[in-house]
Amino acid sequence: MKRLTALVISLCMIFTLAACGAESADSSSDYETEIQNNTSADNITISSNILVAYFSCTGTTEQIAGWIAEKTKADIYEIVPQTPYTEDDLNYNDSSSRANQEQADSSARPAISGSVENIGQYDVVFLGYPIWHGQAPQIISTFLESYDFFGVTIIPFCTSHSSGIGSSAENLHDLCSNTVTWLDGRRFSADTVESDVVEWIDSLELPESEARAVGEFDFETKTVLLNSGYEMPIMGLGTYSLTDEECAVSIAALLEAGGRLIDTAYIYGNEAAVGQAIRDSDVPREEIFVITKLYPTQYDNAAEAIDEALEKMGLDYIDMILLHHPGDGDVAAYLALEQAVADGKVHSIGLSNWYVEELEEFLPQVNITPALVQNEIHPYYQENDVIPYIQSLGIVVQGWYPLGGRGHTAELLGDETISAIAEAHGVSSAQVILRWNLQKGVVVIPGSSDPEHIRENLDLFGFELTAEEMEQINALDRNEKHDWY
Repeated sequence: MKRLTALVISLCMIFTLAACGAESADSSSDYETEIQNNTSADNITISSNILVAYFSCTGTTEQIAGWIAEKTKADIYEIVPQTPYTEDDLNYNDSSSRANQEQADSSARPAISGSVENIGQYDVVFLGYPIWHGQAPQIISTFLESYDFFGVTIIPFCTSHSSGIGSSAENLHDLCSNTVTWLDGRRFSADTVESDVVEWIDSLELPESEARAVGEFDFETKTVLLNSGYEMPIMGLGTYSLTDEECAVSIAALLEAGGRLIDTAYIYGNEAAVGQAIRDSDVPREEIFVITKLYPTQYDNAAEAIDEALEKMGLDYIDMILLHHPGDGDVAAYLALEQAVADGKVHSIGLSNWYVEELEEFLPQVNITPALVQNEIHPYYQENDVIPYIQSLGIVVQGWYPLGGRGHTAELLGDETISAIAEAHGVSSAQVILRWNLQKGVVVIPGSSDPEHIRENLDLFGFELTAEEMEQINALDRNEKHDWY
């Protein structure tokens, strides 16, 4: 699922929260406004969609990078070598010096210290470097190969006394996928002044920005913006209890009907089938949002479990991995998920079956605020105290068992209140329940192996529940949990 064009969420929110623990035709309807008001939009700082990443040894490139960041109001990231370059390392007259040896070896990839947090937020990257023997230093290759720059516009700039940017930039193109847009770069000399840099930036045609708040449901695109910077569909398919063959049929039906969100888990035993169904589909991989989960039995070896999930599904990356429920070693396992984000293996991370008390204990121990919390939510178990709390943290809420689950579906779908509302709108009881969730700002992943039901469960935007109908369903809450999580 592609990033929201031109949007970056301030990272300060992530660390603050961790520290405190703490389609209707009318898209501006009261209920869509209510959804947005119930999210953390007021707690989010929307800044730039631009990152300036640079490598500098003498300070010249650093100064240019600073001017670019100031002009574009971009975030800035210095590419720092794990082993710093000494004066001797940079002796161009010594063929055995480190810099000369690296430049002579096209496979050299000097290690980088640290990484860019939430790289998926950025749509534009200015990439700066000094010219070494007519080319970009090999550490720039390390940087480009460390992240997924799908759909990003990269604008190179270099510093040099005489060499043009020319092939130094062109030779970087093959290090990224062909989805990257490369704009012509610019060389700056040591005597460049700030006005020269500003004039260059003004000449560029940068992607236009569009502000959108974290947690905000877009009923036109049918997506929600996560705090990781990625968009996620607001309805999809849960694959719990589906066999491999059922998975293949169900996912094919989902994708054919326009659904793009698939939820699985290690414990479901069908990750391989999910991956195969995705690979067999004609839908581009980047349009599909895949969620899987690590089970507590995997927490002690979480890094290996992440790699196992990737291998099973045969995917280059997983859109989101959750911890399935609290258990021994869950903090360490989550930290492994954080590392997987830094490594580009996973785009977003989150939790399943965490409630207020568990979150208050857990969040101060981690660095990246979960993008999602997935809990049991349906009209008989509504979590009306938990949902607003989670949303106030800038975390999206997703509900499993939205139709009651495990022997309770028939009773819920046959509920007189829900049936009457369904009849009034000319829709099914299932559609009423799923729409009720969406109007509360809860993403839904109903499970089904019936292609007709799957299509029906996606058809939620031709009607809208009134305030009275929402209240009638809210009054059905029994605090009746249908599973032990």
